[in-house]
Amino acid sequence: MRSIGEHAVVLGAGMAGLLAARVLTGAYERVTLVERDQGAAGACRRGVPQGRHAHILLPRGQQVLEDLLPGVEAELIGRGAVVADPGLDHRFTLGGHTLSRRPGVERAVQASRPLLEGVVRERVEALPGVRVAGGRDVVGLLTAAPGRVTGVQVMPRTPGAAAEEIRADLVVDAMGRAGRARRWLERLGHGPVPRDEIKVGVAYATRPVRLPLDTVAQGKAVVVGPRPGRPRGMAMVAVEGDRHLLTVAGLDGPNRPPTDEEGFLDFVRTLAPPEVFEAIRAAEPLGGIAAHRYPSDLRNRYERVRGLPAGLLVIGDALCSFNPIYAQGMTVACLEALVLRSCLEDGPRGLTRRYFRAVAKALNDPWRMAVAADLSMPEVEGRRTPAIRVMNAYVDRVQAAAARDADIAERFFRVIGLLDPPPALMRPSVMARALRPAA
Repeated sequence: MRSIGEHAVVLGAGMAGLLAARVLTGAYERVTLVERDQGAAGACRRGVPQGRHAHILLPRGQQVLEDLLPGVEAELIGRGAVVADPGLDHRFTLGGHTLSRRPGVERAVQASRPLLEGVVRERVEALPGVRVAGGRDVVGLLTAAPGRVTGVQVMPRTPGAAAEEIRADLVVDAMGRAGRARRWLERLGHGPVPRDEIKVGVAYATRPVRLPLDTVAQGKAVVVGPRPGRPRGMAMVAVEGDRHLLTVAGLDGPNRPPTDEEGFLDFVRTLAPPEVFEAIRAAEPLGGIAAHRYPSDLRNRYERVRGLPAGLLVIGDALCSFNPIYAQGMTVACLEALVLRSCLEDGPRGLTRRYFRAVAKALNDPWRMAVAADLSMPEVEGRRTPAIRVMNAYVDRVQAAAARDADIAERFFRVIGLLDPPPALMRPSVMARALRPAA
């Protein structure tokens, strides 16, 4: 990729910010990552409140990550990440249906969020021209005129320190749901920025455990999704350190998971298959129960704002934030990084406008899938269009068929793994089997 500028600044060194920095190194001579948190790579950071919970990088995300950072899978495995054959080692119950699988279709590399983010950060920090400005809060944008962003002002978290100005050709907001680009633009007279929001009020609770040796065969991942009338779910994922991360989730209210010992176990009992629950009950706790709350799905529609200033882009949860129960967040950040790389390859002219239009198209499928899944729960408030009702009814039929047909199951997993677009499930051969009455 040809150089199109001297300096780019990325605000936030989470997964989205790291991936943005990776693709920016091909287009800018220097890239600075501004991060509030300090500490070694691989630690649980305050800026990632969900970092202690189970994470799954979807198949498409694994592909993109390896493309952007060749050899990263091998490095993760070398540091203890678990390799799984989903057809043999994963057990998914979705919509009340336990889906069929067959071995050898793909490979999953499973790691905790701190290990995954830590390895990615070390690789990105080692790239030529990249530096990390840690321990700094972002104060605001620098502008030469309303139509051009020229950098950011930051404040070191050291007592008595003075504010700093970091000049840049491009600023990328990757600060997660706390990202401020929306408000900055409105203050500059560009806005308001339209926003789509679905209030879900999902709460999480996670405990790391070590399963007894004679029960490890229960699988390297067990996922039980929510369903109408029971808006709660669980995931138990094998990760490095000979341990599993056991995460349970539910909507606020009576389905909110407890964080006390007895209540947590009773909540798990309502979800886990009997033999899996027995393994969990016999497991060795490796830490306390961590809690997190996710209030709503958010999508900021920058592509609908006219006259956006040059020099400012947004990526990751600052752009679009998904219900974590669907494990889309990190994979969508990978897809957004690909969009950014493609836009950079076409040069600096019109970069802001081209990026927001292109990334909006990339977000459409995962956003519609997540919103439809959330609105399949009667407990979630929101407008259910006829298209959403039909989609959810059809997905239920597909899941039921996938419980008895491994080929349908693989097609379904390719869609939710973001390898194939949703219309792949509408092919005549799939529809014929999905709509066939159960024997």
